[in-house]
Amino acid sequence: MATYFLFGKYTQNSLKDASGKRTDKARKLIKECGGKLLDAYALLGEKDLVLITEFSSTKEAAQASIALTKLTGIGFATSEAIPVNEFDKLIKSSKR
Repeated sequence: MATYFLFGKYTQNSLKDASGKRTDKARKLIKECGGKLLDAYALLGEKDLVLITEFSSTKEAAQASIALTKLTGIGFATSEAIPVNEFDKLIKSSKR
């Protein structure tokens, strides 16, 4: 399983239905897409929300991102995260 960060930006409409119940629906939807919600945070700044998730493939993560936007009205930007220790190995094995 790979880790994906889903960064969300609220719209005025998406805030109208914000609730713990909607969060539960989002968690269930992520599971239905083959993933797992590890954690979620409200953010201050350019993005309003981050969901930390695990998926087996980028395709599953993209499907979940689209489905979450349809469910919540929140626009998501999805990024795969590489653990730093793995990234360090990539740097070390780089030929340049």
